[in-house]
Amino acid sequence: MKKIIIIGATSGIGRELARRYAERGDLVGVTGRRNDLLYTLRLEFPNHIVTECFDATAPDATTHLESLVKKLGGLDLLIYNAGWGELTETLDYTIDKDTVDINVNAFLEAIHFGWRYFSTQGHGHLATTSSVAANRGNRHSPAYSASKAFQSTYFEGLRIKARHLNIPLYVTDIQPGFVDTDMAKGPRFWVSSPQKAARQIARALDHHRWRVYVTRRWWLIAKIFKWIPDWIYHRLG
Repeated sequence: MKKIIIIGATSGIGRELARRYAERGDLVGVTGRRNDLLYTLRLEFPNHIVTECFDATAPDATTHLESLVKKLGGLDLLIYNAGWGELTETLDYTIDKDTVDINVNAFLEAIHFGWRYFSTQGHGHLATTSSVAANRGNRHSPAYSASKAFQSTYFEGLRIKARHLNIPLYVTDIQPGFVDTDMAKGPRFWVSSPQKAARQIARALDHHRWRVYVTRRWWLIAKIFKWIPDWIYHRLG
């Protein structure tokens, strides 16, 4: 039985991941800002779900994570799934700041907590839900793609750092394409259900994959984003 924390589990991918792990008998700590949604999730799996209601950007976020680890009696896997982004035709400072606050600053605090815990423990697994959008800039949501690029690049650095520790500390960068959640905005294609996304993510985490595209065929879009020349991409954007 694994002890897992999912930061951002009130809806979408995080909620379905929590269900999947609870169904197979793991003990899952779930977080989010909406206590009513956390409560209904706990009612589904009263013996396998524990909750901690807080905002990932709050100054006392680490205190809440420490509380959740105590409730679980330990920790094996920490998934940072909290995130936000908004499409806008203007450059809106409020949107950009809110995006960076949760996708970068809150992300850093949670991952540092997990890294300290796992490196002291001598084993563990860190995962973040980034995005295929991390591969290139986006005029409709520049802060979102930039913040997700931060997560992916940061995790690549952590993976290299973890290898030098010579302990089983695993790092996984999850890059979804379009998933049918509230976060998916604008024109969409190859849309996955949250259930299918959670199934593929859980399988990848079980195998300690360092990077996973969801669904799997989104690796092609990621490669195209990287390969397409700037002069073409900038015209298309």
